[in-house]
Amino acid sequence: MKIVMLMENTVCARSFACEHGLSMYIETGSRKILFDMGASDQFAANAQKAGVDLTQVDTAILSHGHNDHGGGLQTFLALNKKANVYLQKQAFSQHFSADGRDISLDAELKKNPRLHFVEAELDLSTLPPAQTSTDNRTARTNTGAETDQPVLASKLHLYNCNANACPYPVHSYGLTKVVNGQRVPDDFKHEQYLLVEEKGQRVLFSGCSHKGILNIMSWFKPDVLIGGFHFMKLDPATADSKRLEEAAKILAGYHCQYYTCHCTGQAQFDFLHKYLGSQLHYAAAGQIIKL
Repeated sequence: MKIVMLMENTVCARSFACEHGLSMYIETGSRKILFDMGASDQFAANAQKAGVDLTQVDTAILSHGHNDHGGGLQTFLALNKKANVYLQKQAFSQHFSADGRDISLDAELKKNPRLHFVEAELDLSTLPPAQTSTDNRTARTNTGAETDQPVLASKLHLYNCNANACPYPVHSYGLTKVVNGQRVPDDFKHEQYLLVEEKGQRVLFSGCSHKGILNIMSWFKPDVLIGGFHFMKLDPATADSKRLEEAAKILAGYHCQYYTCHCTGQAQFDFLHKYLGSQLHYAAAGQIIKL
């Protein structure tokens, strides 16, 4: 498996652009996947520099409905004429940052027939790559009953974990969504995770881990996790260091390699690294990860 970091807050070389956003290209034995599309069209420019042909992507996934992950959606749909995009049903809800900025996706894109909305937690399998259907765009069940959700492939699974118990607190950090015209703390039911099983490894991709990285690890226990931890609001120079230390010790208890980025924060990464050592790696834009 090969992963190319197309967008992240930092770069591995000056030839690449960076922004507050995330995008990854994932190449498995049978699939070419785009996981998130950054905040703008810059992920596409980085893809070209990295030798990634976005026109050949056969499956696209949006981790959640914030524009630092889906701001480049329109660019991708224009460049790639075949891949469906899989996202949670609530991804197009209106979302706001802690400082009141609108961080929603472009609502006009919701009408695009290549967007397939996952309504329930699904185990995806066996759809031929890049098969496009404009009908039955909503997934409903993962219980063995018939589903009208186009599914991806064996050993590729999407989960939202909305029904899972959370053994650790979920912090909204001031992020909100609009419900019945009112802003309420975001419950992140628009977030989903991609689990790829290949060559005996279970590799989990998480955009921001808004439901809590400790909860996510307790649910999946992957061999490799790639994504943000959403610790950037925790200042290791303050009393927040206690929470970071507790989290680091819990994460170190799993037999897992972590490639983190984006919303983890650089200072937070440095703090965590003291406890996780060789288990923890930083993934910057332009970097290639081979598993």
